[in-house]
Amino acid sequence: MKNKCNFDKGIDRRNTNCIKWDINHLIFGEKDVLPMWVADMDFEAPPKVIEALIDRAKHGAYGYTLHPRSLKEAITDWEFRRHNLKIQSDWISFSPGIVPAVNFFVDCFTKEGDGIIIQTPVYYPFIYACDRNNRKLVNNQLIQTKNGYEINFDQLEDQLSDPDTKMMIISSPHNPVGKVFTADELTKMAEFCADNGVILISDEIHQDIIFSGNEHICTSSLSEKIAQNTITCVAPSKTFNLAGLGFSALIIPDEEKRNKFQKYMDAKGIHGSNLFGIIAGEAAYRHGNDWLNELLIYLEGNIDYMENFFKEHLPKIKMQRPQSTYLAWLNFREYGYSQKELVDKMVKEAKLGLNDGSAFGAGGEGFMRLNFACPRSTIEEAMKRMKTVFS
Repeated sequence: MKNKCNFDKGIDRRNTNCIKWDINHLIFGEKDVLPMWVADMDFEAPPKVIEALIDRAKHGAYGYTLHPRSLKEAITDWEFRRHNLKIQSDWISFSPGIVPAVNFFVDCFTKEGDGIIIQTPVYYPFIYACDRNNRKLVNNQLIQTKNGYEINFDQLEDQLSDPDTKMMIISSPHNPVGKVFTADELTKMAEFCADNGVILISDEIHQDIIFSGNEHICTSSLSEKIAQNTITCVAPSKTFNLAGLGFSALIIPDEEKRNKFQKYMDAKGIHGSNLFGIIAGEAAYRHGNDWLNELLIYLEGNIDYMENFFKEHLPKIKMQRPQSTYLAWLNFREYGYSQKELVDKMVKEAKLGLNDGSAFGAGGEGFMRLNFACPRSTIEEAMKRMKTVFS
């Protein structure tokens, strides 16, 4: 059956106040770089989402808006159909985004000086959430092996047994390394947390971008004990390219934690969501399944192209095939460059705007993160530019 979606077409995002495309000079100090960094897609959102937004926009009044029951039903249905996670609608709270939510959780459930465990190299807002809220960052750095990244469980057990440790934040699937945690890995981490009274925040925003041979396991699905100690963060933003609409869902099964968080949000005056985020989120979860399946096929084609290109033309650049996310974690360590030299060569010579791996914390040195959620022609151009500099 022929695909209905033409992802090769992409969409021109320039001159739309787009963070990825319109401020190269501020981010990289160069105007003419090809930007492949921030984690959104250079594709149109699903047609049903666009239609729903246009229909609502035609109404003409955009006042204060409730989270309808149908929205929560769409989320619970999606989580069950796609990920076998059974949740109740009253477990769901909302936030303008997962990054704000992580900061809310840090502020709500911990106090200054408390320890918070993260696993670098990791999505850098986790680091900021600890540092900028005056919490103690406790790093359970992932161990890089020939077969992928592994968790240092011996160290983690010691870190969790410290009475000052109050929270652990995980990226599952993991950004930037593209790892899908196994049920055994998640169970071990989550049970360690529960046994030590450490709240587990599971950022599962990339849960829908899963490639062949892998399966995302929702942390809260593992057991009742784990569910009661876990807060799960999900959103349609990465999956359906809706990040600019400021909408995410927070799943909090434990009533005591849920009530405490709601009181915190009330005290901060944080209510409601962006009207169009609500509309788009419900439309995506109700009608986006087939579009997503086609997207995954296309993204895997981009992975295949990069993997083959590196092997044939740039064997010193190591790309561990991502199991999830549309972010390639590229290892340049064989070249022996300092991180500044690597970034300068990428930006000033290759004219490519990738994420500096060192921003993701310890273990990110010698790496760059490349966003491959774009038309194949963009990937081809990026590989061509890389070859001219790194051959």
